[in-house]
Amino acid sequence: MTLSPDEIDRYARHLVLRDIGGPGQLKLKAARVLVIGAGGLGAPLIQYLAAAGIGTIGIVDDDAVSLSNLQRQVIHGVGDLGRPKTDSAADTVRRLNPHVTVEPHALRITPGNARELVRAYDLVADGSDNFDTRYAVSDACFFEGKPLVTAALGQFDGSLTTIRAHEAGPDGRPNPTYRCLFPSPPPPGAIPTCAEAGVLGALAGVMGSLMAMEVVREVVGFGESLVGRLLMVDARSMRFDTVRYGWDEANPLSGGAPASSRTRHNRDPGP
Repeated sequence: MTLSPDEIDRYARHLVLRDIGGPGQLKLKAARVLVIGAGGLGAPLIQYLAAAGIGTIGIVDDDAVSLSNLQRQVIHGVGDLGRPKTDSAADTVRRLNPHVTVEPHALRITPGNARELVRAYDLVADGSDNFDTRYAVSDACFFEGKPLVTAALGQFDGSLTTIRAHEAGPDGRPNPTYRCLFPSPPPPGAIPTCAEAGVLGALAGVMGSLMAMEVVREVVGFGESLVGRLLMVDARSMRFDTVRYGWDEANPLSGGAPASSRTRHNRDPGP
C-alpha cells in the first residue's frame, strides 16, 4: 500500500509530524473504523476521521435527520432533513475525502447483531446516546478482541475513555472492561434524554473531536492511551480532569464471575 501524489499533498501536515509521518499515514489508510452513531458525537468524529485519511469508515445509525439535530450534528444540513443519517453522513465524507470508503449500516445495534458488525473492523468508536447500545457494543468488542473508544455527553459535561479489555496491561493484569467502569446501567428514566435535558451544541463538537484524536492515536500508536483513564470535560468551568480506573475482578466478562455467567454473556453480550 502506498500514498498517491494527491494523498501526499492532502496529508502533508501529518507526514511532517514525527509521530505520524509516512508509516503512520499508511496505518490510517489501512484502518477500518466502525462509528456507532451519526449524531452529536458521531458528526465531528466522522468528519475528522475522514479528513485524517482513515481508509474505511463504517457508520451505524437507524435514525433520520430532523431539524432539532442541526444545533449540534454538523455533518448534516437543512437539505438532509428526513434522510437517513447514514446516507447524509456518507455523502459528507465522500465530498470531504474521496480516498475514504464509507460503509453505511442503517440499523440499530443490538446484542444480536453487535458482534457481527464489530468483527469486520479494526477499531470501534461509540458515540451512541443510550446505555443498551453502549453495553452491547462494549461487550461485542471484548468478545471480538477489538479496541473501543467510547464517549458520552451530558448537558454541559462529557467523558471519554478507551477500552482494550481483550489485552493485558503492563503489569500483566487484564485491562479494565467497560463494565469495570460502569458495572450496570442506571434504572430506566434515571438519566434524562438529550431531548428532555438539552445539550450544549459546541460541547458535542469538542467531545467528538477528542474521540477522533484518540482513534488516530490508537491506530498509529503514539502517546499515552486513555486505557484505564477516564477523561472528563466540564464546559461550565472549562476544566479537563482525568481519573484512573482499573480491572474489577467481579466484572462478568473477564473477572471472577461464575463460568455459567461468562458463558451466558458470551452467547448474548448485551446487558
